Amino acid sequence: MSVTEGRLPVAIVGGLHADARRAAVEEILRTVPGSVALHHDLSAATDRAVRRTVRDASGSLGEGEAPLVNDCACCALREDMVPELLRLATGGGHRLAVVELWESVELQAMAAVIAAEGAPLELTGVATAVDPALMVPYLANGDDLADVGFAAAPTDQRTVGDTFARQLEYPTVIAVAEDETCEESADDGDLALLTQLTPGARQVRVGDGALVAALLAGFDVEAAAARQHPACALLPQESEEHGVSTLVWRRDRPFHPDRLYEALEDLSCAAARSRGRFWLADRPDTLLSWDAAGGALCVESAGPWLAALPDAAWDMVPAERRVAASMDWHPEHGDRCQHMTFTSPGLDREGLVALLDSCLLTDVEYAAGPDGWKKLSHAFDELLDPVS
Repeated sequence: MSVTEGRLPVAIVGGLHADARRAAVEEILRTVPGSVALHHDLSAATDRAVRRTVRDASGSLGEGEAPLVNDCACCALREDMVPELLRLATGGGHRLAVVELWESVELQAMAAVIAAEGAPLELTGVATAVDPALMVPYLANGDDLADVGFAAAPTDQRTVGDTFARQLEYPTVIAVAEDETCEESADDGDLALLTQLTPGARQVRVGDGALVAALLAGFDVEAAAARQHPACALLPQESEEHGVSTLVWRRDRPFHPDRLYEALEDLSCAAARSRGRFWLADRPDTLLSWDAAGGALCVESAGPWLAALPDAAWDMVPAERRVAASMDWHPEHGDRCQHMTFTSPGLDREGLVALLDSCLLTDVEYAAGPDGWKKLSHAFDELLDPVS
């Protein structure tokens, strides 16, 4: 392992599966002499502080506390993490720093913080550690993080399912670490579900010796953010393996707002994970994102479709967005489209397609054109434009 002079390589390892995460970090510390792990324990935030530990393969190198910032444990982590990494970098003698994130901390947010600091810190990799035997129960868990002790801030309203889904979809490395002491071991279906949900990541098994190389391969924060943006997200591909299916549903016509709204509950519970972008007839210029896990659904505006922008604005749009738009381009609607994916064991593909298709405009409704569509009921107004 070669290290650029004056720089400290930094790798992030996160994930709700604590045992898998610790196994991954311990392997890195054993494999790379001079490596250290930085961890902030947010479970102690009730004592008005976040506990910080630094360790290497031999054990603890130091402990400390970071006071809460605005009653927010995650904010305290943000404030303390970079100064501590800079201290490790300037202290010399360390070949790699591993940031082991606490259970529910967002990898994307912390990666952006480290990358923004720049030299002497060099973000080289981001991984989520996963025990595949826990894939289904975690994705299906609709409990609020606060109810299970994993909330990172008083205002944290995330659920276990949607937090776990984002942890799977952001990194370029998935560290697979099965708990050999557990009675329930992963089967082919669990591994198929993991593979289908992480099309942009490299899977490495903890203990096989490939994890360090994968985490030193480099990490592009902007490209990773683009893979998450609803307009150009890297979504799962059509697949069917070991009882696990991914349905990719694409259509050109807009949704009827009333019929889609009435189907939201059934659609959000139809799969372990569903994502995508869609458009409503009464909001033809608005790109809407679909994000569901654990029975919880988030529908949000992601800005305008490119076809709704003046030509002069296209130069300010990231290349990834323009490429994604070109793949969905329609001679009449532009990049407006329905592009949604549903991944789950035991997926009712035919029933799901029928339900989705039934929510589209009929031939008669479609023939009314945009002026007629705007006269339809605005069923999503309360959801998308809540009164503050």
